[in-house]
Amino acid sequence: MCDYSLHSVASRPAEVGDKLISSRFRNTITRGFASVDEPNVAVCLLPGTEVAFEQAVQYETVVPFIRRRQQHQVARFRQINTKYAATHHDALEFPDGKIVLLNALREGQCATVLQLPVTVRAETELHATAHAAEPSEPAETLSR
Repeated sequence: MCDYSLHSVASRPAEVGDKLISSRFRNTITRGFASVDEPNVAVCLLPGTEVAFEQAVQYETVVPFIRRRQQHQVARFRQINTKYAATHHDALEFPDGKIVLLNALREGQCATVLQLPVTVRAETELHATAHAAEPSEPAETLSR
């Protein structure tokens, strides 16, 4: 998903292996992920997508200009506060349970998409299998 304030930004869904960078998008109040190769295109993650950062994750707290560092480099994307329309929803959950809004991430941090949610992978594999399967032979009719 891409946060509510990124609806006016070009976007695409995340894929396994995508190289991402935390970015602030022009003419928005939101930070999120962009492709390293396409810095003006928001990469939208689905809840459950796992990402790995190249270094310890840095983020800002509610108090401006105070930076924190997360000891874990792997996180799972999720959405929070979905009942409230005009707020940021996109967040990362770390193995210790800490949740950090994408909007709080320091810009310029690199991450890689490790895996998509299981339901998305299953649908993708089913779709690929359906197209790759050879047409089956007609079933024989039973004679009485």
